[in-house]
Amino acid sequence: MGVTLWIDWILSLDLIVLNFLSYNLLFFGVVVVIVLQFLSTPYGRYARGGWGAGVNARVAWFVQEIPAFVVPLLLVYFTECPKLEFTPNKILLGLYLFHYFQRSIIFPFLIRGGKPTPFIPFVLAFVFCGCNGYLQSAYIVKHADFGNKWMWNSRFYLGIILFCLGMFTNIQADHILRNLRKPGETGYKIPKGGMFEYVSGANFFGEIVEWLGFAVANGSLPAYSFFFFTLCNIGPRAVHHHRWYCEKFEDYPRQRKALIPFIL
Repeated sequence: MGVTLWIDWILSLDLIVLNFLSYNLLFFGVVVVIVLQFLSTPYGRYARGGWGAGVNARVAWFVQEIPAFVVPLLLVYFTECPKLEFTPNKILLGLYLFHYFQRSIIFPFLIRGGKPTPFIPFVLAFVFCGCNGYLQSAYIVKHADFGNKWMWNSRFYLGIILFCLGMFTNIQADHILRNLRKPGETGYKIPKGGMFEYVSGANFFGEIVEWLGFAVANGSLPAYSFFFFTLCNIGPRAVHHHRWYCEKFEDYPRQRKALIPFIL
């Protein structure tokens, strides 16, 4: 009985930490979206001085994203995961790991060239991925009380469909961007094909839809706070990209929107 009470106390304390992290994501999402109305995130085409020494693009992407993949694996391997016996929990954790396997293991080694990432944004991304990796996975494997009945909930399947469509759109958009320039070419070109026919930030649109789907399938505060922060963080970047394209290219398609097809 004493052991059971001890475990219950640990889990209740852990849930307090997860709620704290979730509300921080919501708070900082609001802060970020306000700041990004006046500034652009200083990496990629917007990289500028004052943010630390540059880190090789491939190295930066791998190192900053890998905590989001490794932390859940360490959590599963070294701690008790009472909710992982249920199929919905396994599927949701699998979706999360699938995204970050692609983002941390595959994507960095497909980068062609790429401007160095300033050190400060690199460190902030590393910390975020570590904290969010714990937040999302700990909730799923220790607290998410779905039970197998969640398998019969239409919201679960709607979320999975949105997640898969978003991830496909994101990967396709990244592929289009990588192949804009032929070997030896430099400079920027107008992306065409896929969701780029509708929005300038097709890769951002795909990732936002992806995490919206994850939140719908999950239905939890941690998942929705992650979706909200993602929207606040990369949504403005899509707007900045759209404005940049329109200013740089006179023949840029005027029917394209920045982030949401036909709307924004």
